[in-house]
Amino acid sequence: MTHLKSARTLFALFLCLFALAAHAQAQTAAPAKLPNVVILATGGTIAGTGATSTTTVGYTAATVGVQALINAVPELQKVAHVSGEQVFQIASENMGNEQWLTLAKRVNALLAQPNVDGIVITHGTDTIEETAYFLNLVVKSRKPVVVVGAMRPSTAISADGPINLYNAVLTAGSQEAVGKGVLVVMNDQINAARDVSKTNTTTTDTFKATELGLLGYVVGNQPHFYRASTRKHTVDTEFDISKLDALPAVEIAYTYANVGPTAVNAFVAAGAKGLIHAGVGDGSLPTKVRPALSAARKNGVVIVRSSRVGQGIVARNGEANDDELDFVVSDTLNPQKARILLMLALTRTANTKEIQRMFYTY
Repeated sequence: MTHLKSARTLFALFLCLFALAAHAQAQTAAPAKLPNVVILATGGTIAGTGATSTTTVGYTAATVGVQALINAVPELQKVAHVSGEQVFQIASENMGNEQWLTLAKRVNALLAQPNVDGIVITHGTDTIEETAYFLNLVVKSRKPVVVVGAMRPSTAISADGPINLYNAVLTAGSQEAVGKGVLVVMNDQINAARDVSKTNTTTTDTFKATELGLLGYVVGNQPHFYRASTRKHTVDTEFDISKLDALPAVEIAYTYANVGPTAVNAFVAAGAKGLIHAGVGDGSLPTKVRPALSAARKNGVVIVRSSRVGQGIVARNGEANDDELDFVVSDTLNPQKARILLMLALTRTANTKEIQRMFYTY
């Protein structure tokens, strides 16, 4: 009887161990849950076509629809549940304030859904840095938003669009990208929207944060981050575009040798609420332009001193007495990104001290 009980006990133990092993094997074999990534298409070179496979300039942008972009990269289905929407179909030199507001509202609506883990936006490269920075200031989610483009049309030999799109979806669906702000992913590199700029007219390695550096790489089917931006973004900003249907008029006046006040005066006469002065060097004010800028400020136009150099800090009270003139300086933002921040700042206040705080915050 004792032997029978022992046998039954051993058999029960064997069944228990077998069940545990089977459960462990099932757990190991179970595929990881794929993230849900929505691709919002806006056009650009990534959706462009050329006359021949060697046409890399002179092609037609924004001709391929979002579903065709997705179908061209079947590997996407292995890394995410992907769906697509065609928001616009334009070349990015035609991107404007109206499109930005529409796009940002759609991004926020999608990210508020629990079944959306990340967003990829396909975009032309000419203004990709501006759209990315605008979204960086107005998206209200920590979920990843990745803006991606291509330097060669979809029909070209070695078109860069498919691998860029694949890497963008990988990044948008990753936990590593959560809370990093809006990202630009191209050429196997991950860059922060605030820092990155287009630096070459045609080459595939054009997007660089030349001074502050990239955030990381996409290698081996995985994003690798090595740093993060210290400037506030997304959920930590004070900007709300949910009820806006327009943005304040802000223009950029470019400076060069022998420049006069014509552009400044024309922008002011046209009703600009803010003006970015893209100065030489450290945002220097030419003698012929200073009176026009000063007069514009006295008439209520907010003036921001930036630099055409593209790198470095524009020092407050450096090349001009900003306190006396009641001007704002752009910190490290280039003129086109300074314009975006000033537009959003003017939706909150016209106080130059507050606006200067924003330029040092974002």
